[in-house]
Parts: sequence; C-alpha cells; structure tokens
Amino acid sequence: MIIVDWPAVLLGFSFGLPFSALFFIGLAWGMRRALSSDQPGLWLIASSFCRIAVLLSVGFLVTAYAGSNWAIAGYGLAFFLTRLVAVLWARINKAPATATQEGA
Repeated sequence: MIIVDWPAVLLGFSFGLPFSALFFIGLAWGMRRALSSDQPGLWLIASSFCRIAVLLSVGFLVTAYAGSNWAIAGYGLAFFLTRLVAVLWARINKAPATATQEGA
C-alpha cells in the first residue's frame, strides 16, 4: 500500500500555485515583448531560461524542505491546474477578437 504524505503534497501545492502563475505570466510577458521586438529569439530564450530556472529551483527547494518526494507531486499538480486555467483563459479571451474579425 502506498502511504501518501499529505502535508508534503499540500506544501508543494501551496508553493506550486503562485510560482506556476508567475511562470505563465512571464510567458505572456515574454511573448508580448518578442512580438514587438526586432530580436524575438533573444527575448524568448531569455524568458524561457528565467521561467524554467525559477520554477525548477523552487520545486527542488520545496521538495528538500518537505523531506518527501510527495511535495513535488503537489507542485506538479499545481502546475498542471494552473496551465489548464491559463489555456482556458487564453481561449476565452481570444474568441471575441476572432468573431469580430470574421464579421469585418
């Protein structure tokens, strides 16, 4: 039987939500900067490096602090749920703009 360390999962989840949100906010910011820049590749590489470094560093720190690998499960679950919300939010915000372009 697998014994789940629920406090570690909750700790990982509670740190995962804000840092995952920061990851996707940084993605949106980096994309906006890249689309309006003469060197979009530089913006995209720098943005992804910073976002991935922060996300992984916090994940490893939370796992080390919790002393259990279950913390990374909560952290990953928070990232997945935040990604789901970000994708749904992007689709909802894109739909009205597309509808107005089609009618024009």
